[in-house]
Amino acid sequence: MLQTLYDYFWWERLWLPVNLTWADLEDRDGRVYAKASDLYITLPLALLFLIIRYFFELYVATPLAALLNVKEKTRLRAPLNPTLEHFYLTSGKQPKQAEVELLSRQSGLSGRQVERWFRRRRNQDRPSLLKKFREASWRFTFYLIAFIAGMAVIVDSLIPSQYWYYMIELSFYWSLLFSIASDVKRKDFKEQIIHHVATIILISFSWFASYVRAGTLIMALHDSSDYLLESAKMFNYAGWKNTCNNIFIVFAIVFIITRLVILPFWILHCTLVYPLELYPAFFGYYFFNFMMGVLQLLHIFWAYLILRMAHKFITGKLVEDERSDREETESSEGEEAAAGGGAKSRPLANGHPILNNNHRKND
Repeated sequence: MLQTLYDYFWWERLWLPVNLTWADLEDRDGRVYAKASDLYITLPLALLFLIIRYFFELYVATPLAALLNVKEKTRLRAPLNPTLEHFYLTSGKQPKQAEVELLSRQSGLSGRQVERWFRRRRNQDRPSLLKKFREASWRFTFYLIAFIAGMAVIVDSLIPSQYWYYMIELSFYWSLLFSIASDVKRKDFKEQIIHHVATIILISFSWFASYVRAGTLIMALHDSSDYLLESAKMFNYAGWKNTCNNIFIVFAIVFIITRLVILPFWILHCTLVYPLELYPAFFGYYFFNFMMGVLQLLHIFWAYLILRMAHKFITGKLVEDERSDREETESSEGEEAAAGGGAKSRPLANGHPILNNNHRKND
């Protein structure tokens, strides 16, 4: 049965145009073709990336955070209370008013003390500023190196360089998918998963279906703006407001140009129109362009949120990390808000957090 499923999955009419077979893509006469089996190496490489990331964050990102004076706020811990802890873990992190009153009677605390306990307990679960900085530093380093490598590969256009560019990019996105449960969780957690899965599928399919040129351009296009956003986040966490804002503006411009202009009107146009001049449409053609459409919809969603933040820049409003939970304070206003379910945070952009500019210092 497994063999039957395997044969159906790799059926030539699914992935290849009419009159083309897998045998036609075997290496011969000095010509080398991309193969699906080439991708097996990406899983162990993804694990290697996780190991490299651990040591990078420990020995590079952490000292860099200290150098940039990334300071963590003092968080008051919630006192041990089995009744409230059980409710927190099983029923919810933000009890409603009626639940606060019930918990008050069960725990022997006042309603105000119950609200304070839940606020402190939520703050305990929020990722630290150092964790956010280290994560941003790792991604900035990879995206910058990957963008430079992508430009070199586009110029080179030889299979060996494209092979390693593909394997490294795919391995990195596998590592992001593996670590997503332990990384900083934000409001667009589901969109991040969709983005990572769609990216992995697109990279893999474009490789074994020989859409290598288009795949290389798409990956380099994404890396061109991602490293800018990660660097803006690093300066944001360090409290360098002006630097953060300026880099974010550059990021927004690059993002709009690459994701909403170049990608749909040049690359996506090529993958939709040019193949039909060579052969009739087949399943692989529809599948690839459907996944490209999913990716483009995510770009439009994130572009809307980026433009909304750009409007806040223009109007002079403070810009916060809209995908992250706010740090709740010990003020009575915060307690009253917690009783009503807490302040709502809004999602943001491009699989990444954007900018909390409530900082203590300017550069």
